[in-house]
Amino acid sequence: MGNFKEDIALVRAIVLDVDGVMTDGGIIPTPDGDFIRRYDAKDGYAIASALREGLLVFVISGGRGRMLENRLTMLGITRIYLNCMDKVVAITEIMEEYKLSKEEVLYMGDDIPDLECMRLVGVPVCPSDAAMEVVEASRYVSEFRGGHGAVRDIVEQVMRSQGRWAKCLKGVLGLPTH
Repeated sequence: MGNFKEDIALVRAIVLDVDGVMTDGGIIPTPDGDFIRRYDAKDGYAIASALREGLLVFVISGGRGRMLENRLTMLGITRIYLNCMDKVVAITEIMEEYKLSKEEVLYMGDDIPDLECMRLVGVPVCPSDAAMEVVEASRYVSEFRGGHGAVRDIVEQVMRSQGRWAKCLKGVLGLPTH
């Protein structure tokens, strides 16, 4: 581990938790057993931009629900581990399948179930409102809370360090903007 800014330039894969990272952690149960979550549009734009520029983006979450799966699919994320009770197995599978060294993986988590994954990667990061143990395990703590721009913050930093941010001025779906 060297300088954080130099290390994030090596990142090829971004792995995200959902509740408390992509959302503020609040969930509203629906009568059909699904959950309503609030997402930040700027986080979504950053994720879609990262995918469009060739970065790998994965989600590993204990969360579940049709609406969650729809949101992630809409952003273009194709490897999604939901209702995942063993996040270490999931991240190990990703790293092996994509031949990723720990230095090439960034993991953003916010709570105790994320700690083991954070110890397996080169760039563990978290939102500002993460559990104290997660803050202590992180190389970078965003100034933003989960669900309020923390994902955008770190994705933008990675992409800027690689000269990939704002290269392509297209909307989330890749359509030209006017």
